[in-house]
Amino acid sequence: MLTVREVSGKKEKKEFVEFPLRLYKDSPYFVPPLYSDEMAVFRKNYVYYDTSEAVYFLAWEGDKVVGRISGILQKASNEKWGQKRVRFTRFDAVNDKAVARALFDAVENWARSKGMEEVVGPLGFNDLEREGMLIDGFDQLSTFEEQYNYDYYLSLLEACGYEKEVDWVESQIRPTKEDDGRMARLSELLMKRYKLHLDDSKNTNEFIRRYADMFFHMVDVSYDQIYGTVPFTDNMKKMLIGNFRLIVKKDYVTVVLDENEQPVCIGLCFPSIAKAVQKSGGRLTPGCLIRILKSLKKPEIIDLALIGVAPEWANKGASVIVANGLDQILRNSKTIQYAETNLNLENNYNIRNLWKQRFDATEHKRRRSFVKKI
Repeated sequence: MLTVREVSGKKEKKEFVEFPLRLYKDSPYFVPPLYSDEMAVFRKNYVYYDTSEAVYFLAWEGDKVVGRISGILQKASNEKWGQKRVRFTRFDAVNDKAVARALFDAVENWARSKGMEEVVGPLGFNDLEREGMLIDGFDQLSTFEEQYNYDYYLSLLEACGYEKEVDWVESQIRPTKEDDGRMARLSELLMKRYKLHLDDSKNTNEFIRRYADMFFHMVDVSYDQIYGTVPFTDNMKKMLIGNFRLIVKKDYVTVVLDENEQPVCIGLCFPSIAKAVQKSGGRLTPGCLIRILKSLKKPEIIDLALIGVAPEWANKGASVIVANGLDQILRNSKTIQYAETNLNLENNYNIRNLWKQRFDATEHKRRRSFVKKI
């Protein structure tokens, strides 16, 4: 008999976190989040509960878990965008439409009880969490920052009455085979014209000390009108800085400053730890930590976390300077094979064209956010 229950107690919390690890155990493309990060969502003082409420459901077939889902009432987002929405996230299920319907019924009923009018997702607590359902690129390794799912998920969502709201594309980018020097020359020209210079932080700690506050401010203003974004709270900033210390390397960060030492644009890349966390299911075991350290020292892949450009510099070509920095990282590295862009909105033609025109780029994944009026 199929039943859906709200997660309660230590054992069910563990079942919620571990269900996708079992579901994808044979998939070479699935990359788990950190196990400890997932368990943290059940803490009453979890950082995102400053602005949100959340509920967690498990679907049971007898005594066996066959699916899970979470609903998020992101109050800051609703206030910012003038909406009455609940987000769904962490949806995973066996290939059974009855299971999917039961899980979404639970979230939709919870949303109605909160006075909401729509359910949308997959979206996390904010834009830096995993978001979007994979609808193309099922034979590609997921990045650590994004969630993998099987190809049957699309039919499950559509059977539950969900429709497309937006799509994102992800690209795999490599430097062009021949470097004609044009991007480097253009970058240098822009730097001279606008009296810009690059940050000279000696290490990651110095970089974070100098620019943490400016970084989050720039992300807030430059991503203000981007789908799904919410402002950072002070507690979110502290948590993210702590997370960044694990995987940020100064070698893969480009900060462009004006003559008053104010950031014009920031490009942030992470050495990929996707393969490092697969074997342990996201648990930070000694073996996993060794693999992470190796990945940080000699990365094979780098993930593009974000490019932030101050609004007043958006039409002055500042992003070319960051792109040139990325190009030089890829060309000069003896170990990096390519970079992953993570999510770019399908209508963000500026960034999509930047990859296509400046790099050997292949759009190899597509993700979707769905919506349903309730």
